[in-house]
Amino acid sequence: MEPNLHFWISERQESIEKSRQLLFTTEDAPKHYLDNQRVKDAWNKSLSTVHPDSSKLIPHLFRPAAFLPVTAPMVLLMMMPDTGIKSIILTQGCLYGYTTAFNITNGNASYSHGPVERTLLGAGVFASSTFFGSIPHLFQLKYPLNNLWLKRFLPIIFLAQISGMNVFASRSFENHRGIEVMDKEGHVIGYSRKAGRKAIKETAKSRAVLFGTSALAPELFIHIFKRTRFYPQTLLASVILRMSSTLFMMGLMVPVSFSMFPQIGQIQCSQLEEMIRSSTEEKELFYYRGV
Repeated sequence: MEPNLHFWISERQESIEKSRQLLFTTEDAPKHYLDNQRVKDAWNKSLSTVHPDSSKLIPHLFRPAAFLPVTAPMVLLMMMPDTGIKSIILTQGCLYGYTTAFNITNGNASYSHGPVERTLLGAGVFASSTFFGSIPHLFQLKYPLNNLWLKRFLPIIFLAQISGMNVFASRSFENHRGIEVMDKEGHVIGYSRKAGRKAIKETAKSRAVLFGTSALAPELFIHIFKRTRFYPQTLLASVILRMSSTLFMMGLMVPVSFSMFPQIGQIQCSQLEEMIRSSTEEKELFYYRGV
């Protein structure tokens, strides 16, 4: 099995490298994105496997394709009835530990940074997100709520808000140090904090919509379905129904949230810093938003 695994990995790396070589050797590759299927496939494969700032392969666990199968079970467990403090902290820690690493890995990396400071930032964001995410669950464990709507929706509100704030915190260097902005030919004009702030804000919105909708829609569906005669009466069937609806909604929302804003964002030059405005005559500049 091990030789076959190494062979498969080497084949995948060779396929990715061929896609990148096609982009490098195709004149005006971005202009042929829509009318050349080979160039389009190469762009998509490169964006999903290779970080555009560092040109390094993104680890398999933190590629966009892995986001759904990793996070969906965690969201499902978070929406199940709480059984104890350990299970609450473990579920919250797993979710925010993964999303923090995912956000840092897939964010803009054009600013100057070192591995130690990014690790310390990630550890702090992970700890704070886990703490704040656990608050509504621990509160209900200590003081059970009688209001059904508040009991079910309070954790969802926290999940959506903290998921968005997790993006803000884990990618805060982009806001403080600025990210590369480029003209339409790909030439770097400078580093902009305002572009970094816009990139983070767009990604945070998409992440809040993803987790908020994925948790809210199944709750509303089950609440309405309970009033019909088709609602299952056994505990196992109701758990399966909740699992199916949650996985279905996350399967819909992950591609929707990832495509809410383009990965290559646009910003008016007049909205940027004076140093950048004086360095180019372009009216519109571009930046890498991240995932």
